[in-house]
Amino acid sequence: MTEFELIHRFFSGLDFGPSTRLGIGDDAAILDIPPAHSLVVSVDSANEHTHFSELTLPEVVAYRSIASAISDLAAMGATPIGMTLALSLSEQDPLWLRSFSEGVTKAVYAFGCPLVGGDTTKGPLSISVTVMGTVPQGFGLKRSGATVGDLICVSSSLGDAAAGLQLELGTLFAEEHPSCSDYLLDRWSYPQPRLALGSDLLNSATACIDISDGFLADLGHLLQQSGVGAQINEAAIPISAELISVVGRAQALQLALSGGEDYELCFTLPSSVAVPEGCSVVGQIVATMGIRGLTNTPVRTGFQHF
Repeated sequence: MTEFELIHRFFSGLDFGPSTRLGIGDDAAILDIPPAHSLVVSVDSANEHTHFSELTLPEVVAYRSIASAISDLAAMGATPIGMTLALSLSEQDPLWLRSFSEGVTKAVYAFGCPLVGGDTTKGPLSISVTVMGTVPQGFGLKRSGATVGDLICVSSSLGDAAAGLQLELGTLFAEEHPSCSDYLLDRWSYPQPRLALGSDLLNSATACIDISDGFLADLGHLLQQSGVGAQINEAAIPISAELISVVGRAQALQLALSGGEDYELCFTLPSSVAVPEGCSVVGQIVATMGIRGLTNTPVRTGFQHF
């Protein structure tokens, strides 16, 4: 197949949507932005041997690559309107591409984000996803803005995806807990960016970030941008029963604090604002910089590429 035949066979027909004026097939896409809205743009890349292994299902590779980028929109409170996908392949494998395109299709429908363009090249396996969304003008969640007294909240249990990745890589085994293993693998394979929550937080949250590199690492970014510190209630960190069953509570806490791959939201709220259903309060913003309240801070506080 030529590059254009490959695109037509595996990625055509996913450029629908109310904001798409012109999709796949031209030099660039044309998207309409709703009146009185601002454009939000983010890009994420995923590379073999760094974000996934050669044994990872192509469908999962595609879905996770898109979900990680979509999570950045959720952290800004944005509504998706379109994305582009750049795919580098060492060779053409129709079976691999069919599975990969199924993951793309699943993500397009799950997140309401049409695929409006992209590029394919020959080279080491790499996926780069650029996502676009909108927020009402004058709005948009940021990492800065947290103030002393704000509550620190997270959207769901942490650490599950990090354990799921270990199961995927074969560095963790859970034969005695098959149902728990399936749950953890699913949390890694098919993360659910909190788009609805991010949108709901536009009028209430003072700061927000998505948890991709690990709770401590990403909270640290939020604190640095806001010029404040945090007092954490370690016992309040939400950890699933499935994770505890597989690795024990002590290791589960370490994964929750520094494992990453969660794609949950960490956000701050004024103490007078009701905490959204399903979210947990894990601490409070204080004036002194740094993170306090942990009995055993992990040596590795989060993922770093370099």
